[in-house]
Amino acid sequence: MTLSSAGAGGPADDGAPVPFGTRLAAAMDRHGPLCVGIDPHPGLLERWDLPDDVAGLRRFALTVVEALAGSVAALKPQSAFFERHGSAGVAVLEEVVAAVRGSGTQLVVDAKRGDIGSTMDGYADAYLRPGAPLAGDALTVSPYLGFGSLGPAVDASRDGGRGVFVLALTSNPEGASVQHARLVGADGAPGPSVAGIVAAEAARVNAAEIARTGAPLGPVGLVVGATIGGAARMLGVDLTAVGGPLLAPGVGAQGAGPAELADVFGDARRAVLASVSRGVLGAGPDPQGLLAAARRTAEEVGAALR
Repeated sequence: MTLSSAGAGGPADDGAPVPFGTRLAAAMDRHGPLCVGIDPHPGLLERWDLPDDVAGLRRFALTVVEALAGSVAALKPQSAFFERHGSAGVAVLEEVVAAVRGSGTQLVVDAKRGDIGSTMDGYADAYLRPGAPLAGDALTVSPYLGFGSLGPAVDASRDGGRGVFVLALTSNPEGASVQHARLVGADGAPGPSVAGIVAAEAARVNAAEIARTGAPLGPVGLVVGATIGGAARMLGVDLTAVGGPLLAPGVGAQGAGPAELADVFGDARRAVLASVSRGVLGAGPDPQGLLAAARRTAEEVGAALR
């Protein structure tokens, strides 16, 4: 299968969409396993001497894209920081999606959508349908209405050559009360954890898609915080069996270095896409400063993971 430069879901030589896992693996090999967040929160806008309005938002986001698209494996705009500016902010997010498309850098829209039935169909249509203004290469989703509720998003990803990143073991302290919880069997014995069920469902989908397409990674990734320590082992979650990419926030300024990455991911480290925001964005607004920070961070993360 030949990679296309057409961007998300671009066709291969046989006319089928190039799988997200194929594109992402190629981008990680080329640029290093780094995803740079585009997080235009008020503090960063102020640090860049930009107004906290749509004009400042647009200047910030497009500066990051112009500096880094084509030079990092992935970019991840946080939808909330665009939505807070209303419809004009969402229009800027559409600009970001369009500007990254075709660069070889994979775009993960960080919107954490999750619902049931026709509502989830609507989210899948908005963020994963080919040609949709907000459709990047992947979307973050929440499985806490049951993994099966994500069916429309998983199906849309698989059919259109896109991906989803499912919240599994997040680094926020509140997450453990849900993600670490275990089912209880009829005999009262503890069963699998919620995180374990999410990981097992992702592995099931990925195994089928890898067998079908030959992609190195399946379309269903997991969000696994780089600062969770031995939680995956404690819960019996086999990250090496997931078969999809592992998006890992918490690297760098948030505390995770080589030792923490090794502790959390072990033999699954080659599937990790480390997510960094402040460590790169703090080097702006100079585009060359952003690029230098991204390349330095990619080298550091790559050394820790490879």
